[in-house]
Order: sequence, then C-alpha cells, then structure tokens
Amino acid sequence: MGERPCSRHLCCSLGAEHLADPLKKLRKQWGLSAVAGGTFVGLAAASPEIGINVVGASRGVSDIGLGMMLGSNIAAIPIIITTAYLATRTANLSPQSGRSSDSQRSDGGTSEHQRHRTQNFLRIKREAVTVLALPYITILVVVALLTLPPGWRGLQPIDGMIMGGAYLIFLGQAVVRGREEPTEVQWSRMELAPAAAGLLALTLGAYGVVRATENIVAALGISNLIGGLFITALLAVTPEVFATWSVARSGQVTAGTASVIGDHTVTMTVAFVPLVLVTVPVQSFRLFWVNLLFVILLP
Repeated sequence: MGERPCSRHLCCSLGAEHLADPLKKLRKQWGLSAVAGGTFVGLAAASPEIGINVVGASRGVSDIGLGMMLGSNIAAIPIIITTAYLATRTANLSPQSGRSSDSQRSDGGTSEHQRHRTQNFLRIKREAVTVLALPYITILVVVALLTLPPGWRGLQPIDGMIMGGAYLIFLGQAVVRGREEPTEVQWSRMELAPAAAGLLALTLGAYGVVRATENIVAALGISNLIGGLFITALLAVTPEVFATWSVARSGQVTAGTASVIGDHTVTMTVAFVPLVLVTVPVQSFRLFWVNLLFVILLP
C-alpha cells in the first residue's frame, strides 16, 4: 500500500519512550508525587496523538484524527491497566539503569508489593482517583457539551481555546495537590540527545501512521472516522504500552498506571487544537456520540 505502518509505528513507540525518561526526571526534580507524575509521563505518551492530528489536519483527513481520539481512549484504559498488572507480577520491582524506584516510597514497601502480588492486586495510590480520574471525567463531559448540541456540533476554534484552558486547570491542580520534596538530579547530554531524537521519530511515525490509514481505508472502502477509530487508535495506544511497561517495571507503579489518564487528558484537550484550526464537522453523529459515551464510562 505504499507505506509500512509497522516501521512508522515503531518510530512512535521509540519516540514516546525516549521522551518519557526526561519527563520522569523532571517530576523528581520539581518534587511531584507519583500521581502528579502520571500527568507528565502522559505528555510523552500522548505525543503521537498530537502528531497524528497535526498531520491529519494538514492533509485534509481530520476525521482520522477525530476517530483516533475516541478509539484510543476506549482501547487504552483496559490495555494499559492490563500492561501495568503484567509488568508488576515480577517478585522484585527494582530500579533499572540507576533510576530511583517508587516501589519503596510512593507505592508501598517490598513486603506490601509481595502481598498484593500474591493476592493478584495492582496497587496504585488512591489519589489517582481524585487528582486524575475525576477531573478527567469532568473534561470529557465538557467535550460532550462542546460537540454534541445541534448548534455546536463539530470542532470549532473556540473549542480549542476552551479545551486548552481545561487542560491547564487539570495540570495545575495535579501539580498543586501532588507536591513533594524535590530530589536533586543530574542531567547529561546522553539523556537529552535521545529526547531530541524521540521528537523526530514521533514526527516521522505520525506521518507514516496517517498515510497508512489513508491507504487502508481507501482499499477497504470505509470512512476516515472508522479508520481512525479502529486502525489509527490501536497504533496510537502502543507507545503508551511501551512507556507503561518500562515505568511500572522500574517500581513506579502509580506513575506508570496513572499515565493512561494523563495521556488521554492531553488527547482530549491539547490534541484537539490541530483539528479545531481546520474546523471539523461530525459526519457520523450516532457513531460519534456512542463512542464518546464509552469514553466517558471507561474511567
């Protein structure tokens, strides 16, 4: 079909993983809890969605991005929680490559981890509900109010301004409520260079994913919205799987699991901006509102 979605998809995955490490380090330097840190890991994990929407808007196939935003939200929560659960089935959640672990600090001691592992629990901090999940559901309700009423149906520039403000409020309350003692960290060029390479990989990956989706929907004779829901969305989730596995395996269980909320808060706010700039109408209204309902129910 002219594109290799697997290789472009790998670019997105590697790009997000390289961006996640510097953001985790910033969390510790700024003194943020594991829950608040989930918002910053989510920034890295959501970067493919932003890139896909930028490419989709520039190529005139914004419906792909709209479908991807809904589909990735529906698929991500069960996939990411399952990934975090499997990653924490190991007997020892220890720091990897010299990184500090939250398994002894934020997510409970080693003996507690062993108890929850034996009882088949995935242990995360309760603040993940009040600091991340409930504000996220509020944002989704705002999205419904902006896109479903007949007079406001679709995406307009004013929606982008409102959702951008909603994300800043979300991020601000997570940072204020998740303050901890800062930790001194050391930065090196060897850490910053992969992050810059990650941005380039995300750009290439996002373009390839959109082009592959265009070719697939053309070959199958389906709409761009369907392609975004069931093809692009699954590709967009995979970078988050890489990031969640890595973060949870290193002992940062809450940050790794809660990143799914941080990621999709970015997806349903900041990632709207490229689409609202080109004003996207809702073509398949029933399909849109049914999927949006599932997005709201899953958290």
